[in-house]
Amino acid sequence: MSLPTSDTPLYNHSLPAIEKWLFQLGCQQDRENLNCWTIERPNWQAELCLEIEELIVRYYKAGSGERDIQRVFKYSLSRQDIEDAVFAGP
Repeated sequence: MSLPTSDTPLYNHSLPAIEKWLFQLGCQQDRENLNCWTIERPNWQAELCLEIEELIVRYYKAGSGERDIQRVFKYSLSRQDIEDAVFAGP
């Protein structure tokens, strides 16, 4: 299966395509909450959850006082825009 072009809004991707994309980016699917994925980078860790109308990203201990930072991305954004924003880190 090939992914749609990177400028395609995420809502035009099938669930298997989104899962493939996240896997290619190094994310690991949560075995209990299949809609959630984790990602670890040298300087940060995050959880990505595919919700009904949006992608929710929670960066762990990334804010002042080591508080979590949460960001929400609508599926109307392109896959590339979401990738650029999420994987740039907190």
